Amino acid sequence: MTRMTLSLVPGWTAAAIPDLSGTRMVVTGANSGLGLVTARELARRGAAVLMTARDEDKGAQAVRRVRADVPDATVEAAVLDLADLASVRAFAAAQGDRPLDVLVNNAGVMAIPPRLSVDGFELQMGTNHLGHFALTGLLMPALLQRPGARVVTVSSFAHWFGSLDLGDLMSERAYDPWTAYFRSKLANLLFTRELARRAALAGADLRSVAAHPGYARTNLQSAGPRMAGRKVTESVTRVATLALGQSAETGALPQLRAATDPGVRNDDFFGPRGLAGQRGLPTRVRRSANARDNSAARLLWEMSEELTGVRFEGPGRAG
Repeated sequence: MTRMTLSLVPGWTAAAIPDLSGTRMVVTGANSGLGLVTARELARRGAAVLMTARDEDKGAQAVRRVRADVPDATVEAAVLDLADLASVRAFAAAQGDRPLDVLVNNAGVMAIPPRLSVDGFELQMGTNHLGHFALTGLLMPALLQRPGARVVTVSSFAHWFGSLDLGDLMSERAYDPWTAYFRSKLANLLFTRELARRAALAGADLRSVAAHPGYARTNLQSAGPRMAGRKVTESVTRVATLALGQSAETGALPQLRAATDPGVRNDDFFGPRGLAGQRGLPTRVRRSANARDNSAARLLWEMSEELTGVRFEGPGRAG
């Protein structure tokens, strides 16, 4: 992404996004919330953005919303269900070897009742981590065609409460919605770290970066109670999110910075700077000791390869 010429600045906002003309980007879960804002702002600065959604109609609606705000946007929608490895493979195959500058692994589910993915994975681990792991691996040949390409994986402040049990990655012994969510968000950071390590060892011109939005007003928080049929909890959660959360526009800034700021380094982690990491403009943030465990990162990578059947080209072979 040779057009990115600005440096890291304090008080980073979307106005700092450089000219992205000539770049191509994929944003998962781009039909609403953070993904929609991210796709819109990337397109506003000239990137060609492929917006993925599980539902074809919702994807088309999201494209229309972006074009309403940015009439000259180069955006298109594609169906991608990260909870179905066949869908992930079909999406990647449809992309072929078209060069890719940035992949934003944004889609996710949070604190939902016990559910399994199409492939039999616990749904939060299957969607938030394994689906994105497979997608990144399958798109790696396209990413490696672009000098300075980036993989941005969206984690959560909640990773601080997560621990990795590789003997029970799918929470089969005991399922708790929040514990499973914390674990999946920790997995996002371990994946980011291991991809960064492997890229560096392979000499690949690729940056693996993570971001988290803090407490942002999206529909993510109320999805779990709604799926569980807990209407009172859903209502309380929605009211609390409206009252306490920051806008999706502000919540998306950490991942936008990770995707576009030229001063970003391999394995950086961005999040809000204020209110204990829950609100404010993006800055580099700390991660938990569990998220810095290099041994766990390597073991999770190896297990993810076995579970998904996806092995990376280039960086993935530098273990």
